[in-house]
Amino acid sequence: MDVPSTADTAEPTPDGTSTPADVAPTRTDPRIVIASAIGSLVEYYDFSAYGYLATITATVFFSGDDPTSALLATLATFAAAFVLRPAGGMIFGHFGDRIGRKKVLAATVIMMAVASFAIGVLPTYAAIGTGATAMLVLARCAQGIAAGGEMAGAGSYLVEAAPDHRRGLLTSFALLGSHAGALLASLTVALLTHTLTTGQMHSWGWRVPFLLALPLGLVGIYIRTKLEDTDQFNRIADRGEVAEAPIREVVQRYPLPLLTAIGLSTATFSGYYISFVYIPIHLQKTIGLSADNAFWSTVATLLVACAVIPLFGLLADTVGRKPVLAAGAIGYLTLSYPLFMLLDAGGVLPYVAQILLGVMEAALAAVAFTAFAEMFSARVRYSGTALGYNLAGMAVGGTAPYIALWLIDRTGNPLSPAFFLMATAALTLAAVFSLQETRGCALPA
Repeated sequence: MDVPSTADTAEPTPDGTSTPADVAPTRTDPRIVIASAIGSLVEYYDFSAYGYLATITATVFFSGDDPTSALLATLATFAAAFVLRPAGGMIFGHFGDRIGRKKVLAATVIMMAVASFAIGVLPTYAAIGTGATAMLVLARCAQGIAAGGEMAGAGSYLVEAAPDHRRGLLTSFALLGSHAGALLASLTVALLTHTLTTGQMHSWGWRVPFLLALPLGLVGIYIRTKLEDTDQFNRIADRGEVAEAPIREVVQRYPLPLLTAIGLSTATFSGYYISFVYIPIHLQKTIGLSADNAFWSTVATLLVACAVIPLFGLLADTVGRKPVLAAGAIGYLTLSYPLFMLLDAGGVLPYVAQILLGVMEAALAAVAFTAFAEMFSARVRYSGTALGYNLAGMAVGGTAPYIALWLIDRTGNPLSPAFFLMATAALTLAAVFSLQETRGCALPA
């Protein structure tokens, strides 16, 4: 990760400005990459645990009179966190562009860890009725606000710390961290499900992943407080050029990049939450796979995704951002339906289908944040990335498992979620066509 730069001269940026060659980092301290990845791991472990425990929390926090309605309510609560993600993105983006990336990235970890721990100690529906449901919703909303500031900040930080010719690879480690966090959450739930009885999981076992959030959060906070802000942010701060109202500046000066970021994020979000959150539910509810096998299938899928994310980041530095993003979107557009058919087949085919869906999401996620950050200047990079990314997340991220289950419930067709994936992929592909290739370009100052 300690990579020398080959940039010797100033290069034009996508918006026509130029940045002197001596502004670009010549090498990246590996500690920056590790800290960003581990911080994202902690955040997304916390955020993902709820999704993997959806079938259990449906019985713990909601009325058990109608199991399908309880599961839908659980997924609606999952989606509620995404409604507040744009607000979190605007709040943390504002301060990240005003006072620096470092302080804000530490704050997101603190907020996420506390909210997740709170879920682990909540009373159940059986104990206090709808009060438990209300407290769960509040905790999930706090998680949503924290998550709204995480990936945009980690991505912006790594982009600014990376040499021009290695931004794709190094920035992909923030996404590797987020997927590793989901992997850790999935692995934790899988081990608990395998070890404990069904009664123990419903009684107290479901609390364990949330309670682990606090010590993990302390690790993330410690690591991130050791970081320094990027040279690029420090320079604009020293010159007194930080944006007074970053969100307003994004909307007024960067409307096309903002729309492009929303479009690029659409299939990234739907692919993530279908592949890693909904499909374990699908395998259990639709084809009768045991919870144990469904979780281990997701663990395998996340392991493969983590392995290929840096490879896609490196590929984006080699052939460009657009080819990799286009390949991921076209994959979802053409393969979602046949892969959902395989999910309903027997033998190893459902596992193969989930892994292939996860690989396509990994291609999009690995490159998306590099492309986002390269569209905005340092003054508003955090805010622009956070707003575009989280607006898409609000629309098709947290709602993806709910929409998938709702489609099957209304149509009776277990393949119907594939059409949702295909629709979001079409939007992302349109955004890719409007994207200007930025491989090797100097980062906008």
